[in-house]
Order: sequence, then structure tokens, then C-alpha cells
Amino acid sequence: MPSNNRYDVTEWPAGNPAKDIGEVINSIIADIKARQGAADVDDGGKPGAVIYLPPGDYHLRTQVLIDISFLRIEGSGHGFTSSSIRFNVPEEEWPDLHELWPGGSRVIVDLPAGGAGDSAAGAAFLVAREGSPRISSVEFSNFCIDGLHFTADGSGRHPENTYANGKTGIHVASANDSFRVTDMGFVYLENALTIHKADALSIHHNFIAECGSCIELRGWGQASKITDNLVGAGPRGHSIYAENHGGLLVTANNVFPRGASSVHFKGVTRSSVTNNRLHAFYPGMVRLEENSSENLVATNHFLRDHEPWTPFFGVDNGLDDLTGLLSISGNNNSVIGNHFSEVVDANEIRPEGATPVIIRLTAGTGNFVSTNHVVAMDVDAASSDSCFEAQVDALLATEAADLAVTAVLVDPGSARNTILDSGSDTQVVADRAVNAIRATPTVGF
Repeated sequence: MPSNNRYDVTEWPAGNPAKDIGEVINSIIADIKARQGAADVDDGGKPGAVIYLPPGDYHLRTQVLIDISFLRIEGSGHGFTSSSIRFNVPEEEWPDLHELWPGGSRVIVDLPAGGAGDSAAGAAFLVAREGSPRISSVEFSNFCIDGLHFTADGSGRHPENTYANGKTGIHVASANDSFRVTDMGFVYLENALTIHKADALSIHHNFIAECGSCIELRGWGQASKITDNLVGAGPRGHSIYAENHGGLLVTANNVFPRGASSVHFKGVTRSSVTNNRLHAFYPGMVRLEENSSENLVATNHFLRDHEPWTPFFGVDNGLDDLTGLLSISGNNNSVIGNHFSEVVDANEIRPEGATPVIIRLTAGTGNFVSTNHVVAMDVDAASSDSCFEAQVDALLATEAADLAVTAVLVDPGSARNTILDSGSDTQVVADRAVNAIRATPTVGF
């Protein structure tokens, strides 16, 4: 028997999905609510529905409001392609490009920009429902949300390079359970994905890049995971951010450079940052702040080098090299078996003449730092007009002079920490009277 709970936006009689897919999806949601009005019919009654977006371009001029559980919105292709590269190619070369825009099942956000600090107002998809039970099992899968253009922000940079336009891809405002965001593409949005009060959330296998901020978990939450994503934010935004979360798993993500941070926790406890590849152009890559405690940071690869692409040359996140690539303010965290590559030009270190810091314990007690490997090299910083070639060349270069670094710095506000085999005796700067230190042996020459 054919199901009446699967909708194709191109076959729905109300509205035109190419002109305003928001109007069409809202009409479909209204139909679902009208047909599934009873809470208990034969031990069921509200199974929800699937809304399908075939490959194509769909402008969104009306915000979609999702206030029902068990809804899946799916397409047939995340459609990501680099708009940043395209907009930094001379316009006279555009006719020779194979394509100009993202593709797949593509939602083009044509909403007015949201106000400052209001990512919900400019959101293509707003999920909001109060009352009990929490809204559950809403899924977004396998389509692209494209903000189309960035706008001038007073910085003097080219408008398409500001990462600002007041647009959000998905904003979840209400407490929620078992949401899934999988196989999606997000591009040219000031905020790609902002979720409040999440329980058992899965953000998996998405391509979220060239957005001001990529993944933000706000309010509070528990038992969620951010896994196997390709992520890259702008210099004033978050690649992966969480606050007041417990039991969060951040694993197997490839975090691109240019974001102000790779992973940023505030008040996060008993969570894991493991097996990620993290790349940044600035210090402050991973920050555990505001009493983030009992977390595991293990077997990650950290790479900090310089911005090689001319349009962003000289842009930074405002932090100096004493910040540390990993900084921790909290208790009883474990930092085990990570690889750190600091590949920078000694002449570009800030403040001038400083020794860069790799791991910094700023506050808290009982942290355990063990068997971390630091490689530090002094290279000549260079830039190029080719984004792809410049970054690949920088990644593959391994021949350079050694660079002096502080592998572990323990501030006076942190004590009773254990630091084992994570730097030579001179590379670990800590009060030996209140911290347990075993230096990595050095090879004599």
C-alpha cells in the first residue's frame, strides 16, 4: 500500500518549491499535523513523515518552522563546493569554470538577515516546540543549505570573505531528543548549525565549511556526538563549540584551518575529544574553559601553521603564541598520546621573541598530561593566490630548522598536575614543588 507519509516537494500542490521551498515545506507540515492529530490510535497515531527534495535549486524565502517529532527532511546530494575559491577567482575567469554554485539538493537561503546575535531570526530551518515531551527524532539528511553571499562588515575585506550575512542553516531553539544531522552540506552561512538543549544528538558525516561558525551546542546537553565531519569556520567563529555539556563525544572529525578555534568547550564535563585531525592558522586550537573537567583529549593530530592564501594573509583570531595550541582551565582532565606539529616562521611569533606554548594549564588541579609528542619547526611563511595548491604545498613540506617551544606550561593557578613524557626538562615549565613531572629523555650529541 503506498504511504501518504512521504512527500516530494516537487509534487506538492501548494506553492512553488523553486521559488519558495519554505512555503511548500510549511504547507506539508501543516498537512501532517492535520492528518496526524490524535495522540493515541491503535498504539500509535503520529508516525511523522519524510519530506524529499530531489536534486535541484530551491530558494527559501519563508522560514521553515518545525514543531512536530519524527520528521525527516532528505535530499539526494549534499552539493558542497567551495564558494570561497570561486569568489576569489578573477571574474573574467568565471566563464571557464565547470560550475559556479553548490549543487545537489540545494536550499538557497533568501531570508532577510537576522539581527546581531539572533541566529534564529535568519534561520532557514527553525525547530521550536515547548511542552512535554521534548520534540524528538527530527532528521536532516543529504541536502545542501547555501547562504549564497557574505556581506560587508566594516573590516575592509572583500564582502565575500567576511563570513557575515546574518543567515543560519538550522537553529534548534527548544529542548530536544535524538535529533540527527547526517550527510549534509552547509556553505556561506554565518551560523551553519546552532542547537540548544540537546540530548542524544548525532551530527555525523557532514560537510560544514566556509561558514562563520559551524557547529554550536548551546544552553546545555548530554550524551551527544559530533563524529566524522569535515568542518571549517571563519576567523571569528567556532568550528566545534559546546557549553554545559556532559558525555559529549567529538571523534574522527577533520577540522580545517581558519576558524578561531577547532574545538572550544565551556563548562563541559566527562566528555571526549579523540582521534581528530585538527588544523589551524592560529593558537588556541582546542580550549577547555570555565571548569571543563574530567575530559579526555587523546590521540588527536594538531597542526598549527600559517595562512598561505593571499586573500586571508595576515588575518588572525587575536590570540598570541603564549596561549597554547591546547589550553585547559578545569580539573582532572587527561591529555594522552596527542601529536602536535607547530610549523611556523619564528619571525611571525607574537609577542615578538616569545617561546610558543603547546599545552597550557591555566587553572584547576589533578590534570594528567602523558606521552604527547611535539614537533616544532621554523619555516619561511609564504602566501599564494591558489588556495588549493598553497595549502597542499604547505602541508607536504617537512624540511625545516628546529623551533624552540614550551611543550607544557603550568600557570600558578593550576597545581597538583601530573606531566609525564610530554617534553624535555627545559620544555616543561611548571612549579616542581606542586606538580609531578617526568621529563621526556633527550638524546645526547
